[in-house]
Amino acid sequence: MGSTDEKRCFKLTTCNSNTASQNLHAYGVLLIAALSTLLLIIYNCSDQIITTRERRYAKSREAAARTVREKTQARARWKAAKDAAKKHAVELHAQFSGKLSKKSPANSEEVKILNQTETETNDFHASMSASTSVSASGGNRTEHAHHTHMMHEMEDDSSSFEVFDSESRNKNIKKKIPKEKQIHTHSQIFKYAYSQLEKEKVQQQQNKNLTFSGVISMTMNDEIRKRPLIEIAFRDLTVSLKGKNKNLLRSITGNIRPGRITAVMGPSGAGKTTFLSALAGKAVGCVVTGKILVNGKSVSIHSYRRIVGFVPQDDIVHGNLTVEENLWFSARCRLSADLPKADKVLILERIIDSLGLQAVRGSLVGTVEKRGISGGQRKRVNVGVELVMEPSVLYLDEPTSGLDSSSSQLLLRALRREALEGVNICMVVHQPSYTLFQMFDDLILLAKGGLTVYHGPVRKVEEYFTGLGIKVPDRVNPPDYFIDILEGMIKTSSSSGMSYRELPVRWMIHNGYPIPPDMRNNIAELPISPANINLGDDIHFPGSVTEEQSFAGEVWQDMKCNVERKRDMIRHNFLRSTDLSNRRTPNTLLQYKYFLGRVGKQRLREARVQVIDYLILLLAGASLGSLTKASDATFGYAAYTYTIIAVSLLCKIAALRSFSLDKLQYWRESASGISSLAHFVSKDTIDHFNTVIKPVVYLSMFYFFSNPRSSFGANYVVLLCLVYCVTGVAYVLAIFLDPGSSQLCSVLLPVVLTLIATQINATKYVKIIGNLCYPKWALEAFVIANAERHYGVWLITRCGALQKYGYNIHDWGLRIALLILAGVGCRVIAFVGMVTFQKK
Repeated sequence: MGSTDEKRCFKLTTCNSNTASQNLHAYGVLLIAALSTLLLIIYNCSDQIITTRERRYAKSREAAARTVREKTQARARWKAAKDAAKKHAVELHAQFSGKLSKKSPANSEEVKILNQTETETNDFHASMSASTSVSASGGNRTEHAHHTHMMHEMEDDSSSFEVFDSESRNKNIKKKIPKEKQIHTHSQIFKYAYSQLEKEKVQQQQNKNLTFSGVISMTMNDEIRKRPLIEIAFRDLTVSLKGKNKNLLRSITGNIRPGRITAVMGPSGAGKTTFLSALAGKAVGCVVTGKILVNGKSVSIHSYRRIVGFVPQDDIVHGNLTVEENLWFSARCRLSADLPKADKVLILERIIDSLGLQAVRGSLVGTVEKRGISGGQRKRVNVGVELVMEPSVLYLDEPTSGLDSSSSQLLLRALRREALEGVNICMVVHQPSYTLFQMFDDLILLAKGGLTVYHGPVRKVEEYFTGLGIKVPDRVNPPDYFIDILEGMIKTSSSSGMSYRELPVRWMIHNGYPIPPDMRNNIAELPISPANINLGDDIHFPGSVTEEQSFAGEVWQDMKCNVERKRDMIRHNFLRSTDLSNRRTPNTLLQYKYFLGRVGKQRLREARVQVIDYLILLLAGASLGSLTKASDATFGYAAYTYTIIAVSLLCKIAALRSFSLDKLQYWRESASGISSLAHFVSKDTIDHFNTVIKPVVYLSMFYFFSNPRSSFGANYVVLLCLVYCVTGVAYVLAIFLDPGSSQLCSVLLPVVLTLIATQINATKYVKIIGNLCYPKWALEAFVIANAERHYGVWLITRCGALQKYGYNIHDWGLRIALLILAGVGCRVIAFVGMVTFQKK
């Protein structure tokens, strides 16, 4: 009998005649060595796949750019030679005309031909043919014919240099291109994009650096894709905090127009960002009164969300993506789905070139822990994320903060080019240089309290303040001087006879706007006729009258204000408006595809972190498998209990990174119209890789060291469902809690729930709670799978142990189904929370 048992043992294992299981420690050691080697290779070579692919991609792009540059240079040389030949031919023609006029002046037909050739300079070849027909001498005729033939030859060969026109026509011409000549490969796409860029540079040079005639020429150019023009007007715009009598903006009237860059300036606390948020429809927790008109209609700006860009003050971009990847993802998800890929690449290359990001396009943006590009370059990437979607309205909150003068001018030139295409640009700036100040078209100057001091063209602001007796001294930057006056740091001259607090009132009087009651105190002191003052007696101004409240009243008011702010945030997140942008962006399924590619790259760049997670699981499996044997009497109850705690804790902490690290990026993308469902499902899809692999990694150690009677497959199925369940729980914690709190809950939750689930002699209420805990379902499935492998005399022991724990041998499938349902339910809760409680 002993010999028979020895024969049934696998290689590298030992069998004990007193047990039914084999000693598989040797296999465990081999697996540790193999998996450790594999993980070390992945740890050291994780970036090679993406790096190699990006290197090949960059070579294709550089080759296309080099080819286009060479053709452009050849075209320039050919054009210079053509002009020189034409000039030489005109000189010869003038000589021949002079000789012929002297030899045969009586011939009227020849005189007519000569007069025609002298006047028709735009049709040079026809003039050369006319003069050739009347030439007299044979030697001169031969030389003349030689030059004429040379010019015809150059005209015939010119088509070989027309690299710009073959692929840069309008859509009607593109439809006539045969299918085999359509742009598909990377090389063709890059050649098309760079040829277009070279053509645009030549066009800009011909327009004389965007002078008035150059602007007219670009405006009349049919090849430039025109965007929908949007004008935003605001009348008596007032913004105040809910539940409080504090105004952030008061009685602002004006408009911002397409094709112009409007600068919003003012001292700190003037409400510049609030003004931008109110126009963009992002003022949450505030009461907004007055009118905001879009193209003269009282419609919500959210109806144009797909063509409205908003650049936040903070640089909210993905640090583990390159500059090009950040911009390309935004372009793919937010540009029209009907736009060909070649045109999307063209837009991307144009933005990278105009923002001066060519040198760092393949560099990671970087995070706080990992150094990337510089702060100024990061700021330009932040702006480029909105520029690549070709907006019709663009709001920018302090885009030049932290940039030097040259970088700021580079950014303004890029915005100027967007304005030439009809984009309505409004930006908050902080004390720009004089050169930068002159690049703006309009200025909105706000005083403290959100009151308008000036709103009009930049070139007339000094004239307006001079009329008030405020003159900018020599060698002083005008915007700095105006802001210092509004701060009260510089007193106005005695000749002007006014305080800086009176400047908003003077602007209201200058434009005939109604004056709030609390600002009428000093009107009598102004040198203005009362008949010219609009008091607006019938108009109610929110927040102009304040009431004193008790301490308890203030506390109650603050609580009420916070509740209303939360309610407004939820209502704002579910706000849906009729789409008037006429742009059909990619559907959810297509965005899901784009998200998969982006998240996959991010996970590959974080492969080292994943490897560390796997190594910890290996060590946990080896340790628990060695220290806690799967006893036949308890069916491995204790070992599986520790397994549930360890796997739950490690997998939860790892899954927190999926949604806790990029909340700001998600809020920005969701506010711009990118699908939240595609964002959530793509991350969950990529995390399924860990869901499938981590049970194998853990069991490769635990199973071969603990030697349970249940099969490897049965243990794997239970552990797979457990990881799927706890990953969903981690999503809920990551979305609803802050990073610190979510990590603490991830550690405590599996320990507490497992202790509750393993209470045998517990009270009724504890048992009810325990039956609802996922550790109870997983532990029961583990024990049942192990108990099913006991036969014969072990049936009595099996029945007694299962009755002691309160388990049923037939409930294995039910417990697996409960784990899966819990995982699905947690994911649904996490998604609803992500959409409901996001901050836009």
